[in-house]
Amino acid sequence: MKKQIIAGLAVLTLLTGFTGCAGTSTTGTSAGGTSTAETTVTEAAAAAQDTADTSALEKTDFSLGTLNSTAHLLGFVAAEEGFFKEEGLNVTVTQFSSASELANALESEKLDVAFIGSVPTLTFQSQGHELSVFGGAMTNGHGYVIKHEKNDESKNGIEKLVDRNVASVKNSIQDAELQILLKNAGIEIGEGEGKVNIVYFDSQKDAYAALANDSIDAASVYSPYASLAQSQGYDIVYRCSEEEALKNQPCCRQVAYTPSLEKYPNSFKAFERALIKAYKFTQENEDKTITDVKQYIDIEEDLIRTEVYGGYGTSNPDPDKQGTAALKNSIVELGYTEDYDFDAHYNTKIYSEALESLIAESPDDKVYAELKAHFDEFE
Repeated sequence: MKKQIIAGLAVLTLLTGFTGCAGTSTTGTSAGGTSTAETTVTEAAAAAQDTADTSALEKTDFSLGTLNSTAHLLGFVAAEEGFFKEEGLNVTVTQFSSASELANALESEKLDVAFIGSVPTLTFQSQGHELSVFGGAMTNGHGYVIKHEKNDESKNGIEKLVDRNVASVKNSIQDAELQILLKNAGIEIGEGEGKVNIVYFDSQKDAYAALANDSIDAASVYSPYASLAQSQGYDIVYRCSEEEALKNQPCCRQVAYTPSLEKYPNSFKAFERALIKAYKFTQENEDKTITDVKQYIDIEEDLIRTEVYGGYGTSNPDPDKQGTAALKNSIVELGYTEDYDFDAHYNTKIYSEALESLIAESPDDKVYAELKAHFDEFE
């Protein structure tokens, strides 16, 4: 079988409704022409608008683009708990299908912020796109799953994919991690005995749906697809958080159109303050966090709990510049992209100032202190 996109697959029934939304919603169209769910905040969140000081903000209407991932919960919680409103922002959350759609929407200024995977962000930057990272959204939370009947239990981890056809997404953290592990294990990519045949798809949703096809044995996943897969009878090949070479891997980053960061610094700082508040909330309110996430990712609450609090990934607003720089070097070595001026596309000032301002307001807050210690170590 050639490395090509397989067309005509029947999308799994569960996935057809995997774009849940809350509050008042309307249907819109993303930059790539994909139908999306635009979600407004709840009435409780909207009430905070009346007390927000918007005098210093360059703009107050913000649009945030996400994927269908529980890992993007910082945006969901900030909206549902009113943190955007507290900061004087009116934020619309819109779900997209792929990193390329999100990037296109940023550059056309249809979005102000997008949660985009670190690997596609790095490749877009290297290709000359005016996109900058200014915060984090997700660390780890991805891996690969395999059909139970194709799972050789005598093998461990990446070895299970040998002699298998594996659905993946080109220019994704899942694919880059797979290639890192294959390289480390001395396993070749391609058709033939002893190799792993990678079949590429346009989106994670398509790659996962490809498991319904007899010709696909395994597939990449990001949160919450691993838990979904297990609930449907598939086996876990590996989770990146459990692989020594992939631990603490920065995945989705907060990305903006570079000229917008320069034009609206106070508004982006307000946005970041809201996400930091959301992170604090997730550390102190597990059940309500799960309720908030379910408004956007409509799957069983126990699956959300596993993905968010099971230790397989974290949603942290820290930019983690050091980790992302190390990942950049890895994908350059893999041949994913050419090297480029990484520092010119990484803005840590917004996060730093947002966090410092919150610490000034709550100097004894333990969560903020932990974030500050992490930033100081990994900036």
